[in-house]
Amino acid sequence: MKNHRQNEQRFVVVMAGGRGERFWPLSREKTPKQLLTLLGKRSFLQQTVDRVLPLVPPANIFVITNKVQVKEVRRQLPRLPETNVVAEPIGRDTCAAVALGAALVGARSTTGVMAVLPADHVIPDEARFQRVLGDCFDLAARGPAIVTIGIRPTEPATSYGYIRVGAALPPPRGAKPYRTVFHRAERFVEKPGLDQAIEYVSGGQFRWNAGMFVWAFATIAEGLQRHQPEMHEACQRWFAAAGSSTRLARVLARDYPKLRKVSIDYALMEKAGNVVVADGDFDWDDLGSWNALARHLPADAEGNVAMGKLIHVDAARNIVVDARKKQRSPVALVGQRDTILVLTDDAVLVLHKSESQKLKELVKKLSANRQFRALT
Repeated sequence: MKNHRQNEQRFVVVMAGGRGERFWPLSREKTPKQLLTLLGKRSFLQQTVDRVLPLVPPANIFVITNKVQVKEVRRQLPRLPETNVVAEPIGRDTCAAVALGAALVGARSTTGVMAVLPADHVIPDEARFQRVLGDCFDLAARGPAIVTIGIRPTEPATSYGYIRVGAALPPPRGAKPYRTVFHRAERFVEKPGLDQAIEYVSGGQFRWNAGMFVWAFATIAEGLQRHQPEMHEACQRWFAAAGSSTRLARVLARDYPKLRKVSIDYALMEKAGNVVVADGDFDWDDLGSWNALARHLPADAEGNVAMGKLIHVDAARNIVVDARKKQRSPVALVGQRDTILVLTDDAVLVLHKSESQKLKELVKKLSANRQFRALT
């Protein structure tokens, strides 16, 4: 009974409004990466919700998305109340989405504790993740701590933010020791250069910033009031309107165009003095590119990864994804190295692995061209 009552005060806000340009041509504005089924039989969004259901009831899970994706999000998550899927009128980065999530949670319970989670992470060890998240919920419920889950880096990645952590913290007074190790956050670093990233990995005092946060409603409200007063005022208006989905939509449509576009990391995490980092001791990947997808798929003797039928001669370390639905046929490669080949019913992508970061530039170019705009 105690766990049931405890879970009723726990909430999850899933951030699911991204476009996922780095998985073009499979991902599109209406069906971005988080709505795709690439690993397993469930989409990344569905897997994200599945992972938290043992800790949080469906009625306490919110999804923040956008207008063009809201219908598909609701279709994929039939266990969630329709009103728990909320569309932002326009994108204003993660601080606005967090403030909106806080308003939705606060309207249900001003004593609630909320986790903010991205919709597109790959976390194979669900039990270990749930244990860490449960400890974070417990810690955040005990006091004004802003908790973020940090991942111990396994390589000198330059596409992630890093957090420098201090010594391990003792458990709160009166609480049993957690299995999760918590640290005081000392410094945030946004996407360092390679030499710096190598130093961070070898030193052992840095964690990857995975963009997963846990805090009490009162804590996030106080943090926004102190560091982002304009966003806090907007959050209060959304809190007052959250009882009616129609009224909330009107208020959001009025407020959002006026909001400053800012990430929650810059707006709050880097400024607050009460940030605690939980060691996320589970396998994790944010799957930010086709290259990352290959890490989760079996490779042949030459390092080629294929979703579909592939035959090759003298080809190595290629990624082939045949996502055609109308007619799939074998793909043949000769002499290709480090190539990404993705086929859909209306587009074909060919690029070198080292150039995958330019996919956003390509999608922007497609969007600006009337002939190809429909492909985005």
